[in-house]
Order: sequence, then C-alpha cells, then structure tokens
Amino acid sequence: MNQNARPETVENPRETAGLDKVPAYSWYALSVLVVVYVLNFVDRNIISILAEDIKADLGLRDDQIGFLYGTAFGVFYALFGIPLGKLADSWHRIRLMTAGLAIWSAFTALSGFARNFTTLSVARIGVGVGEATASPSAYSLISDWFPKKMRATALAIYSSGLYIGGGISLLIGGAIVENWNSSFPDNPPLGLAGWQAAFIIVGLPGLLLALLVFTLKEPVRGQSDGIITPPSQEPFRGFFRELIAVIPPFTLIGAARAGVGGIALNIAGAVVIGALAYVLTQITGNAQQWIAVGIGYYAIFSWASTLKRRDEPAFTLIWGTPAFLSTILAYGMVAFMSYAASFWAAPYAIRILEEAPSTAGFWIGGPGALGGFLGIISGGWLADRLRQKHATGRLLVVGIGLVGAAPFLYTMFTTTDPLVFYVAAFLQSLFGSSALGAAAATSQDLVLPRMRGTATATFFLSTTLVGLALGPYMAGQVSSMTGSLSTGGLSLLIAVPIGLVLLFIAHRTVPEAERTLLDRARAAGEEIAS
Repeated sequence: MNQNARPETVENPRETAGLDKVPAYSWYALSVLVVVYVLNFVDRNIISILAEDIKADLGLRDDQIGFLYGTAFGVFYALFGIPLGKLADSWHRIRLMTAGLAIWSAFTALSGFARNFTTLSVARIGVGVGEATASPSAYSLISDWFPKKMRATALAIYSSGLYIGGGISLLIGGAIVENWNSSFPDNPPLGLAGWQAAFIIVGLPGLLLALLVFTLKEPVRGQSDGIITPPSQEPFRGFFRELIAVIPPFTLIGAARAGVGGIALNIAGAVVIGALAYVLTQITGNAQQWIAVGIGYYAIFSWASTLKRRDEPAFTLIWGTPAFLSTILAYGMVAFMSYAASFWAAPYAIRILEEAPSTAGFWIGGPGALGGFLGIISGGWLADRLRQKHATGRLLVVGIGLVGAAPFLYTMFTTTDPLVFYVAAFLQSLFGSSALGAAAATSQDLVLPRMRGTATATFFLSTTLVGLALGPYMAGQVSSMTGSLSTGGLSLLIAVPIGLVLLFIAHRTVPEAERTLLDRARAAGEEIAS
C-alpha cells in the first residue's frame, strides 16, 4: 500500500468493486441484522409511549422517567459494550449476537412484571447489557461483508433499524396500551396494566429471532480490507481482561498492575468523578442519576488508563487519536438531541397537546420511522459520495445532522398545534438520523480490522454516556425543575455549539490520521506485513 496515497484512491479489488460485485449473501445477512436492530430499538424505545402510564402507576417524576430510558439503560450498555466489543474482536460474532438478543428480549419481557421504580430499573439494566452485544458484532460483520467504499451505506442501512424500530415501538405500544386497558378495565390477566402487557408482547418475539440469527455464517475477519486476521486462540481471555478493567471495584486490579502510580491515578480519578457526582446530586436532588453516571465515567476512565499498557496499538488509534475522539463526540452531540427529542415527543404530545396514546404513537411513530429511514439511508449514501471527493466529506454529513435538526427540535417543543408538531418531529428525525452512517464509517476507517469491535464500543460510549445517559435525563430534569416540558426540550439545543467545535477539530485532523493509520499502528507495536 502506498502510504502517501489519498485514502480513497488506495487500490484494492474489493475497494473498487461496484454494487453488483457484493455477494448476494452479504445483502441477505445485512437484512437479518436490520431486523435485529429494529427489534433492538423496539425494546429500547417502547418506554417512550408508555411513559405517561408508567409515571402515573408508579408515581414517578420526569427526571426518573428520563433516568429509566437513558441512564439505567445507557450506562450499563456502555460499560458492558467494552468487554463485549473485545469479545466481538476475538470470538464468533454470530454466536455473540444470538446470545445478546435472547438476553435483552428476556429482560424486556420481564420489565412487564415490574411493580416499582427499582425493579423496572434493574430490568432496564438487563436490556442494556444484552443490547451491548449487537452493534459491536454487527459493525464488525458488516465491515467484513462490504468493501470500504460502501461501508457508510451498509452501516446506514443497518442503522436504519434504529429509526424503524423506534417508530414501530410507538405505533404498537400505543395500540397495545389502549386496547388492553379498554378490554380489561377491571381485573386484567395476571393483574397487568396495559404498559406491562406491552413490554411482554414486544419482548417475546426476540427469542424466536435469535434462532434465525444463529444460522448466519461468520465471514473471514478483515477480508474486505485485504488484512486477513486469524482467529484468536484464546478468545475469552481478552473479554475477561476487559471486564475486570471496566467493572468496579475490579478496576483496582488493573490499576495495580501498573504499580503504585497506576493505583494513585485510579484513586485520584475516582475522587474527582465522585466529587462531581456529589455536587450534581446536591444541585438536582437525583442521587441515582449521578451515582450511575459517576460509575460509568469512572469505569471508562479506568479502562482507558490501562488500555495503553494492555494494547498500545489500540490505545494509540482510539484514545490517542484526536480525530477519532472528536468524531465520536461530535456525533454524541447529535445523539444528545436525537435521543431526547424522540423519547420526549410522545409524552409532549399526550401531556401538552392532549393527544391519545394511539394517535400520538401513530403520527410520531410512522412518520418518525420513515423520516429516520430516509435520513439515515440518504445520509449514508451522501457521505460515501462526498468521501470520494473530499477526505472529510463524511464529516459534512455529521454537521448536517447536527445543525439541520435544531430548528425542528425548537418547533417541536414550542408549538401547540398537533399538525405542526408532527411535521416538525418528522423533519427532526429526518435530519438527526442522517449523521450516524457517516460518523460510524469514519470511526471504522481510523482503526485496524482487529480493533473494530473495540472501536465500535468506544463509538457507542459517546452515544450512550453523552447522548443517551445525559440528553433524555437533562430534558426531564429541566422539566421537573421548571414545570415545563417545553423548556426541558429546548435545553437540548446546547448541543449545537459544542458539536460544531468538535466537528471543526475532526475536520482538521481526520485526513492525516487516516493517511498515517498503518504507520502509527506499527510505531505503537502492531505487527503488520508491508
């Protein structure tokens, strides 16, 4: 490979192949993964349309509802995504996804038996742990099934499941709640409320889908890039090593291996993060939110601080590369707005616009799914085209997703006209969804094939610990403090200026980081044939 060549002109038979050269099986396998991701987001997002009923039955506040949707799920999704991402880099990815699908589907169904805030929080944590297997496995599989020039498009198609699933969850969730409650106004089966029945009904199909996923064929790792990576002889060794490195208090074991200095650094990080969590708890009065977030950030700090010693090439290409970090954090700002807007849209329509759950679910879910699907597919297509012309072409699409969605988010949370609200929600979904394929493909291009699962897990740290754990909660917290869900929604716009600064940094650093990828990996100790 010519190290001085522009990334898009690298000669590779798979790289220069057209759409007709991609094996039919790759498209079939991708379609199955899309169905998995649809169910992933049905199970994750259905709590949005159920929020008002859950809030009334369990006596919860908006900030607690935001915690259930975002933090309880997102923190553990992020934490377990790291060791599971490592396992995706070393073990059979199809088997890993099959097991994860069965786990999160079971916990979704178990959510239907929750009787209080604590048990529902535990069930949401279980859903997060199970779903942490999906995208590290899927991103790595897709990167082996499709050539680099089509990677953003393929990842965008996969990621469309996010918006399709989110839309379907609102459609069926609202319908289930209304039909169940009207059919069983008194003495319902097993004493279940409509929202509980909805969790059970959407959770069970995943157990059947897991059987289909198990039949998929595992591709050769690294085949699309011409960097064939042999199977690991000890696939679970890295998983347990990462598990110990990221789950407190076992993190101290990893720190101790670096000597007294490592332990001191780890404890110092814990003290600083703990102090910040304490201050935020005193300000907001929400201890569970900041304890969970503090655990998450401390775990990530522990993991990152030990990764350099355990895998210096991976540390160099991920945490040691400003291009990678600024790209994923910029997308984290898009996710901050998108997750929160999609979650609070249904409660806003039901509470402020006085729409019925089935009506809100239909007009938010259907158009939202269509908008998300169109946005992510067109965004992935545009990102690949712009990437062929400009080294930072994909980042322009991330910028479109950030800036383009903002005016429609503003309209959503200020209007009192249902029609205006539904149109704005559609357009917010359209623009907000366009950035994912571009950001994901950029992050995958900045690492080696053996690191893609770990890189994906790191990518999702920004979408979860920044976007999911903070966005929905912040809107709920502001709503609880001000008594206005409109004000809570508008507070999300703080993400726009932060995201633009991060995109500027990425624009300046990504081309050089991609051009020097192999050289930097070799300098960090990676053995790569010339």
